[in-house]
Amino acid sequence: MGPEYEDLEVWYPKLRLEEAGYEVVLAGIGDASYRGKHGYPGPIDAHVRDVPARDLVGLLAPGGWAPDKIRRDPDALQRVREVHEAGKVVATICHGPWILISAGIVRGRRLTSTVGIRDDLVNAGATWVDEPVVVDGNIISSRVPKDLPRFGVELVGLLDRQSTSSS
Repeated sequence: MGPEYEDLEVWYPKLRLEEAGYEVVLAGIGDASYRGKHGYPGPIDAHVRDVPARDLVGLLAPGGWAPDKIRRDPDALQRVREVHEAGKVVATICHGPWILISAGIVRGRRLTSTVGIRDDLVNAGATWVDEPVVVDGNIISSRVPKDLPRFGVELVGLLDRQSTSSS
């Protein structure tokens, strides 16, 4: 999480994942808490550098204005790369793919996002599609908050399939 995260794009997946039995750690880039774009407080459980990739089943890069700050944090980018290289789930929505672009993991991949960063994804080598949810290997992406119900179902399904295949 970072400053001015999109409230729904953090809290809906967090609650959906907890409902499915996953432990969710809210990792930040320095502050003890952040306010969402709509004012919802987001207390941080840990700094992203203190949450090793080996302890994660995946990560979520939410949207809002936070991705523009998170993409500048070397610890956050390193964690995204490590999770991705381990074949674990990398989930993102709206402006969140900015973080994946800066981590260098979108080239040759198929993603969606808010239309506002379509060109950024294409220029980084991704194939952008206008669909509510796109799953390409271990990367799952979604466009905007109205797509969250489908995103939540697909995200939990992808994590469940990942845990089944690794056990």
